[in-house]
Formats: sequence, structure tokens, C-alpha cells
Amino acid sequence: MAGPPRSPPLLLAALALALALALALAAAASPGAGRRGSRPGAVGGAVDADVGEEGVQQALDFAVREYNRASNDAYHSRALRVLRARKQVVSGMNYFLEVEIGRTRCTKSQPNLDNCPFHDQPHLMRKTLCSFQIYTVPWLGKTSLVKSSCQDV
Repeated sequence: MAGPPRSPPLLLAALALALALALALAAAASPGAGRRGSRPGAVGGAVDADVGEEGVQQALDFAVREYNRASNDAYHSRALRVLRARKQVVSGMNYFLEVEIGRTRCTKSQPNLDNCPFHDQPHLMRKTLCSFQIYTVPWLGKTSLVKSSCQDV
């Protein structure tokens, strides 16, 4: 009587080798290969976000409202431009925004501040560069400013 067939273990080894090779080739072909944690779309990682995206706009509006609320300035400020927007899926969504903020001609007591023109007189003009981290849980209606760091430019 012949011994046990050796084909199944050999077949499994060949299959495992082929799978490992396929995974290695796929990893080498992906953008950012070789830079640990920098692959776009990595689970849990922050990725670039479109500034026009609804969630980014809501986070930006919230951050600027909080900035104005905390400011002792008599004038209302609003975003001049968003330099960078990133988002991260967590148990909700983190938004990381780099924003240039400018002082407007409207005082905080005036209504409808969204369309206020920016100051153009040098002694009243002020620009500030801010980094914001905003955490949202849309299905709970929860939004909070986690971090805020601003400096005059």
C-alpha cells in the first residue's frame, strides 16, 4: 500500500506563496508604498477632503462661529480661504482645517454677517491663520471644536 499523498500540503504551500506574492505586488503598486501610515484611504487615517463638501463647509462654519464667539474683537471675522482640509472617520468624523481668517467691516452686533466685506484700511485689516479640529457625530446632531490654534499673519 502506498503512503499518504503529498499533493495537498504541497498545493497549500504553493497557494500560500502565490497569495503572499499577490499581496506584496499590490502593496508595492499602491500610492505611498513604503511610507508607513501615509497611504490614502488607510483605515482610520486622515485623508484630504474637498473644501466644497457639505461636511467640510459645516465644520468650517462651526469653527469660524466659535472663533468669533471666543474673540474679544468688536468686528466679525470670516474665512478668507481654506488652505487645507482633511477628514478622518472615527466614531463620527474629525475635520482638520487650516484656514486664513479676515476681519470684516461689520461689528458683531450687526445681523447677516456672512456677506460683510473685509476691511481694506491697513490699520483695521487683520488676517489670522488658524488650525481647527472639529469633531462631528451627525446622527446625534453633535459638533464640537476639539482644538483651535491661531496666529496673526
